[in-house]
Amino acid sequence: MRIDELLHRGEPTFSFEFLPPKTPAGEANFELALRQLAPMAPSFVSVTYGAGGSTREKTVETVRHIKELYGLEAMAHITCVGATVPALRATLEALREAGAENVLALRGDPPEGQSEWIASEGGLEYCHQLVSLLREEYPLCVAAACFPETHIHATSPEDDLRHLKQKVDAGVDLLITQLFFDNQLYYEFVARARAAGIDVPIIPGIMPITGYGQITRIASKCGATLPQNVLRELEIRKDHPEAVAEFGVSYATVQCADLLAHGAPGIHFCTLNRSPATRAILSALRLWRPWDPESTALGAPQRLLTVA
Repeated sequence: MRIDELLHRGEPTFSFEFLPPKTPAGEANFELALRQLAPMAPSFVSVTYGAGGSTREKTVETVRHIKELYGLEAMAHITCVGATVPALRATLEALREAGAENVLALRGDPPEGQSEWIASEGGLEYCHQLVSLLREEYPLCVAAACFPETHIHATSPEDDLRHLKQKVDAGVDLLITQLFFDNQLYYEFVARARAAGIDVPIIPGIMPITGYGQITRIASKCGATLPQNVLRELEIRKDHPEAVAEFGVSYATVQCADLLAHGAPGIHFCTLNRSPATRAILSALRLWRPWDPESTALGAPQRLLTVA
C-alpha cells in the first residue's frame, strides 16, 4: 500500500529502517530483528541502499524478502550514486517486479574515500531529477529526506530549504527527516518548511541511543547535535553500556511522545537492525497514545525536549 495513503488514516504511522545485511552474521541478526519487529505491525519498513549505492541489488532482494515472507510494506531507498539513468530504470523495474509501491529518493553520499559529490557519467546530479524520473515513469509513492539541522553539504539553511522545495515541487509525496535529538529543531524546521510552501507530511526520523561511542560517531558524521543535557547523562553512564541503553530508550520514548502530542504524522525508527529498543519504545507509545487528546493512559506530554 502507498505510504501517502496510510498517512491519511488519522493515526500516526510507525515505521522501521533496516540495512541490507552483508555477511552471514549480519543475515542472522537481520532475520532476528525482522522476526521480533514484524509482530509490532509497522505501517511500513524501509531498506537502505548502502554507502555509495553499494547494496543496490541487495536492497531489491531484501524488499522482496520482507514483502513475501513477512507481509510488510517495504520502501526501498534509491540513490543517484554510481548509476546511469538506464541502471536506475533497471533497478526501478526490479522493484516494481518485487511489488514495491514506495521508494525513498536520495541523491546519496559520495562513495567511501571520495570527499566531493560527482555525478556519474550518464547519471543524475540532483535528487529532484531522480524525483522527476520517478514521477514521470513510475506509479510509486515517492518519499525524500530532509534535514532539520541542514544537510552537511549545504552552503546555508536557506540553500538547503531551496533544494528541498525543488524536490517537493518535482513530485515528492512525503518527507522523512535525518535523525535529531532536540525536538525544537524539528518544530522550527517544519515551520520554516511550511513558510517556504512545502506542505507534504514531514515524518521525524528517530534513532534510539543504544551505545555511547556509536551514537557520538553517527551524530558527528551526519551533523546531528546531541544536547548538552543528553551528553551529560551519557558521560555519566558511558562505562556502563546497559545504563546507556536504558537512558536511550527512556529519552527516545519521551522524545517521540512529545513529537506525536504536537502533531508529528508518525515516527520512523532507525533500528540499525536491532529490535529491543524499538520494541520497548513503540510498545510504550501505543499504550500512552500521546497523539490522542482523549487518551487517559498517562496524560498528554508537555513540550519537554527543548534546550535553551
